[in-house]
Amino acid sequence: MGSATISVDEFQALEQKVLQTVELVKMERAARSAFEAEAAEARAAAAEYSAAAMELQGQLTAANAELASLRQQLASAAATQAEIEALEQERESVRRRVDKMLATLEEIL
Repeated sequence: MGSATISVDEFQALEQKVLQTVELVKMERAARSAFEAEAAEARAAAAEYSAAAMELQGQLTAANAELASLRQQLASAAATQAEIEALEQERESVRRRVDKMLATLEEIL
């Protein structure tokens, strides 16, 4: 086996490459850590938005049910109003007939 000799310049170049590699690994770890933190934040925000969306969906469902109920009440009120108008017309008709009958009775007496 031969003896391996490394010059000082080669050793320093190798040492510099090792230091650069260590710095790259540190930067990669820091970047990965920051990315994982951002990902966790994004997941938490997504969960909050999902919960808020579900709550809004529930409110929308309740509002739709209330709207349907109000529409039904409005339809019922419209039917009641139509019935009242029909009764008023009938009352007016009866009043005219009674007035006619009274007029006829007065003529007879």
